[in-house]
Amino acid sequence: MSATPTGSRDAGGREQLLRRAATAADRERQAALYDLCFAKDDGARTVPWRYDQNPHGEAITRIATDPAGQVVSHYACSPRRVSFPLGGGPGRRGEATVGQTGDVMTHPEFRKLGIFSDLDRDAMEEARERGWPVVFGLPNRQSAHIFTRDLGWEAVGTIRPWTFVLVADARARLERLRAGRLAAAGVRWAAWRGLMRRGALRRASHGQVNVVPLPRLGEEAQALFEMVAQDYPWMVRRDPEYLNWRFSDAPSGRFRTHAAFDGEGKLVGYCVVQLPLQDEAAGHLVELVGRDEVARSALLEAALGHLAKAGAAVARAHAIAGSRWERQLRSAGFRAPKREDGKIVIVRVLDERHPLAAIARRPAEWFFTDGDRDDELVR
Repeated sequence: MSATPTGSRDAGGREQLLRRAATAADRERQAALYDLCFAKDDGARTVPWRYDQNPHGEAITRIATDPAGQVVSHYACSPRRVSFPLGGGPGRRGEATVGQTGDVMTHPEFRKLGIFSDLDRDAMEEARERGWPVVFGLPNRQSAHIFTRDLGWEAVGTIRPWTFVLVADARARLERLRAGRLAAAGVRWAAWRGLMRRGALRRASHGQVNVVPLPRLGEEAQALFEMVAQDYPWMVRRDPEYLNWRFSDAPSGRFRTHAAFDGEGKLVGYCVVQLPLQDEAAGHLVELVGRDEVARSALLEAALGHLAKAGAAVARAHAIAGSRWERQLRSAGFRAPKREDGKIVIVRVLDERHPLAAIARRPAEWFFTDGDRDDELVR
């Protein structure tokens, strides 16, 4: 797409900005804006990893630059290969690339000028040209209304944080205060209930599977994905190349994987946790894929045990409201958030004729964990 001039709308009459597609040559300046807007110092590692190294394809990245060439606004939309059912018989599935809108950032001096809206329109036009039938996202509260009110996106669901209390200490009480004073006051009871649930998870899988740490996932992960995907109308392709890019090779180095094997040594599931930093109370269960309830139980217990040993006071996982994953978390002893604590799930359908158009509007039926989010780390 060609570059498009966008006029300044501020009272000071700033010179024109230029909107265009970003290239690899822009990554350093994009990283500088990323660090500024998100108060980070890892943009130089994260930006190329996220936009250029994804095995599912190169991200759409649109930027606006000032006359000096400085990147003052940026919009990213990353590709995801999604498996979905085809008609004509059981087990028949297709795959299509969809987009996930992610980093949306504007330099503080250039905000409220309408640049973000222009970049969204540019990005959706490019997504349409690439043949992506659907784009989805999880916007924050500051930008959600712009997507749904001004840009044609649909709010189709909610994703909320669930919390498992590992220890009954002051850090856990502070974390549970997010859900209210009663939740904070009940931390000791929640920790006791958590111990009981962990015991039940151990009993449910005792002697049936072997769970071990695994630095990288191998080819067996592909077969596991294909089997689990049969139960869902939407599941992002989880082949080993993608999984190792997403977790093992992530710039932060904070993910740990455990794999479950049956008595014949066959992979029956895996889970991934995000370790807490030294000053963080929460670790995260970011991914869990299991062949059956036995494998999921063993992996849940392994994930919670790993986070407890890593010093986490609570384990957290996000789930789309009404989803199977939400029910699994509740059954495992995770505690509910406040009803209003969460983000909306939004979709932009670009091809109404595609089978994913209808499926995209029913996110509670998706297979979707924190590992499916655009952000590298869960925060």
